[in-house]
Amino acid sequence: MRLAFSTLGLPRLPLTTALRLAAAHGWQGLELRCAPGEPVHPAMPAAERRHAREALAAFGIAPLALAGYLGIAAPGADEPLVRALCGQLRLAADLGARHLRVFPQGGNGPAEEADHRAARRLAAAADTAQRLGVRILLETHDSHRGGRDAARLLQLVAHPAVGALWDLMHTHLAGEQPVETFAALAPHLGYVQVKDIAGPQDLTPLPLGAGVLPIAECLRLLPADCWVSWEYEAPWFPDAAPLAPLLGPGARHLARLR
Repeated sequence: MRLAFSTLGLPRLPLTTALRLAAAHGWQGLELRCAPGEPVHPAMPAAERRHAREALAAFGIAPLALAGYLGIAAPGADEPLVRALCGQLRLAADLGARHLRVFPQGGNGPAEEADHRAARRLAAAADTAQRLGVRILLETHDSHRGGRDAARLLQLVAHPAVGALWDLMHTHLAGEQPVETFAALAPHLGYVQVKDIAGPQDLTPLPLGAGVLPIAECLRLLPADCWVSWEYEAPWFPDAAPLAPLLGPGARHLARLR
């Protein structure tokens, strides 16, 4: 098992700060949040991309994924979304990231329509992703919260450069047991995001092991070399404990579960 954490938990801090923390506390990779105001962002110029890649290499930390926010199933025109998707694929490749995270965001309309919108757009970008050496991963989230929902969509694409990112919190809140989610996503699985919460009514991030999510059950199902990333949603929960002091205990907790 290889461990990463998301820079979502360290909002607006320099990339070198995240790299030092990862190296100091036994984390091998980072999910790089891709958003305006962050060190990694969609309009990142070439020189900054090169410097970021050099910093990752210098610290020996793998850029596991570019964590983008595109809604691949969202209502609207295809062309602007596919163009943005290809732009983020190029950014991921420039940084050396193996994966690009996308969301569904299919809205409240018919699920079949959302599935086909997403499949059409993913198919349009899949060959570009393959050429760049980046795999697009659909996160279990919002309109496709369960593993069965994401798998249904991904089966329409059936391309090796398109897969799934298993967010354990969302599949749990969708009512799936880990064994059910794994069965649905195994053919598509890129890696897994873990986190912990007090329960469905309180999603404030907690230290790993302090909440109700079935992390141990999830990890026991995974291939031995699977990446596991801790996503700590600090920006939306300002009263949550800061992530940095939790990174050492968090890495040790995950190691004990395997």
